[in-house]
Amino acid sequence: MAKIKITETAFRDAHQSLIATRMTTDEMLPIAEKLDKVGFYALEVWGGATFDSCLRYLNEDPWERLRSLRKAFKNTKLQMLLRGQNLLGYKHYPDDVVEEFVKKSIENGIDIIRIFDALNDVRNLKTAVSATKKYGGHAQAAISYTTSPVHNTKYYVNLAVEMEKMGVDSICIKDMSGILLPYAAEELVKGLKKVIKVPIEVHSHFTSGLANQTYMKAIEAGADIIDTAISPLGNGTSQPATEPMIASLEGSPYYPDLDFDLLLEISDYFKELRDKYLEKGLLNTKVLNVDINTLKYQVPGGMLSNLVSQLKTQNAEDKYNEVLQEVPRVREDFGYPPLVTPMSQMVGTQAVFNVMLGERYKMIPNEAKNYVKGMYGKTTVPISEEIKKKIIGEDEVFTGRPADLLEPELDKIRDEIKEYIEQDEDVLSYALFPQIALNFFKQRLATKYKIDNQILDQENKVYPV
Repeated sequence: MAKIKITETAFRDAHQSLIATRMTTDEMLPIAEKLDKVGFYALEVWGGATFDSCLRYLNEDPWERLRSLRKAFKNTKLQMLLRGQNLLGYKHYPDDVVEEFVKKSIENGIDIIRIFDALNDVRNLKTAVSATKKYGGHAQAAISYTTSPVHNTKYYVNLAVEMEKMGVDSICIKDMSGILLPYAAEELVKGLKKVIKVPIEVHSHFTSGLANQTYMKAIEAGADIIDTAISPLGNGTSQPATEPMIASLEGSPYYPDLDFDLLLEISDYFKELRDKYLEKGLLNTKVLNVDINTLKYQVPGGMLSNLVSQLKTQNAEDKYNEVLQEVPRVREDFGYPPLVTPMSQMVGTQAVFNVMLGERYKMIPNEAKNYVKGMYGKTTVPISEEIKKKIIGEDEVFTGRPADLLEPELDKIRDEIKEYIEQDEDVLSYALFPQIALNFFKQRLATKYKIDNQILDQENKVYPV
């Protein structure tokens, strides 16, 4: 029995789950010194949607944020979330882009890279894992947890064995929907501990109201690390709150070596921030509620809000429950993928189309077609011939590793944006989010040359915003 280690998610998953990833670097830095002294195992500060959000909404350079945080945190490891071959975007990127991205993430301050694939296809983890090891980072492979007739303890243990063979440094059970039940967690962690030598981390969300109990059973079963979020940004669709989770372990051999009094001071800082988000309308109190329907539909919090906004734009909020019921049916048709980015968006959008048009698979987004064609990787169970025919007709299904079809593109990108490059990392920002990054680069140039209310076009001519 060992003391549990804690990864704090306030600067990444917590604000991604509750306030649409809108926390700014300026809001993070004043509390960094105190967070650094608590004694956390790691702080999750980057990756996920933070990169996109910095460029798209906050007019911040995500690389500069990472460098600032690295300077501020002198004692604590910094962690990020990476979607395997998808990096931080929504499609597969060539191996040269993946390797360079991992290299630059580590160079700029990341210690631990949590790498997952939406389909648990380990071929999609390979390049990111080997690059993380190559450049001196800690490679953590994440199991995208879901339940279905085929997802059981044996399936996950076999998956973890494959991951360990790849040379990963730790394995995370990533429960993005908050559907990992306490006794299922106990069974899974015990099963993993029998065959896996590397540390096991458990990540869950409080969406269904069960994650605290899940964590307790996982800890008792031998989990090494858990993910929590400081209480003003905890619970709801975020992680279980840090302080009560720690307090619940007092008097046990698992109680962690953390400065609890300092945590209370940190909590006061985030309470003020949370009040500000409430005033701005960034924090919808609905996301703080327990939604037990999560266990039935397996829909993560972010996907729920996405479904609501899709239906709102079509004045069809009354169809919400119908869409929720369609989600598991689409998921079954698609071979039971875990509902995590980009699969959650894909399944959700298809469910909306099926309900709104009154006919299943009358309209099919390109992403769904590519998924069925094998362009995202191997499905957990084969998709039926009937569904295949409806979605891709007679088109062939690719069975190899999707990234093997992609040509290297770093040099091409470098050439495409050469007049905007101020740092090597700009090439990667553009590779992931071309239009958003380009807008950011133009704005950066305009600010640099003090061009009021104007930006520069591709030829560096000035034109009004």
